[in-house]
Amino acid sequence: MNGLAADLAELTLLRQGLGAQTACEVLVCPPASLISWAVAVVEGAFALGGQDCHSQSCGAFTGDISAEMLKDAGASHVIVGHSERRQYHGETDDMIAAKAQAAWRAGLAAIICVGETESQRDQGHAKPICHGQIKGSVPKDADAANTAIAYEPVWAIGTGKTPSDDDIAAMHAHLRDCLIAHLGEAGREMRILYGGSVKPSNAAAILSLNNVNGALVGGASLKARDFLAIIDAARAC
Repeated sequence: MNGLAADLAELTLLRQGLGAQTACEVLVCPPASLISWAVAVVEGAFALGGQDCHSQSCGAFTGDISAEMLKDAGASHVIVGHSERRQYHGETDDMIAAKAQAAWRAGLAAIICVGETESQRDQGHAKPICHGQIKGSVPKDADAANTAIAYEPVWAIGTGKTPSDDDIAAMHAHLRDCLIAHLGEAGREMRILYGGSVKPSNAAAILSLNNVNGALVGGASLKARDFLAIIDAARAC
């Protein structure tokens, strides 16, 4: 929940900083209020997405936004099941799976988030929690064209804490195994993004790890300079 019209200037700086060749896929998910304006600002230099959507296409759901509305505004992707939606809005795996299917219905790609809390990790439950979220949140007809997975260790979001490289690699390997078990061959190709205090200083190390196929960037995406540095790290991997 960041960004007013004046902050679109950062997207202009991002577009200018990217230049003609990105060498990696870049996506920005601004608040829904800014998506249609952002389309004109970015001039197709990178993709735009929504931060959430409702599972229904329309109806008496005051304050919600449908995947079709996001598509109409100019989005190509939508994040579903973000840890903050799970934590603060009580979203269940079933609800998140329905939102992913709504995204596909509207012609959007879904980024499905999974991840454990600090207490769950401390109790040794991180892998079972994430396995359960994969099974419950990822519909069986997901594939690499319509879905990416984002691993968010909840305790690392906005805290400055980051798991060790070994911890990240181990969890992403586990998630890869879970996806293959759940989806078959489609699970081998699906991108697994890492999200949790990704910043210019650690991006290169994280993005070079096996089974880390990109990053879901939070606070560091609010400033074009920081986000460009992360993109540069991705280009080099």
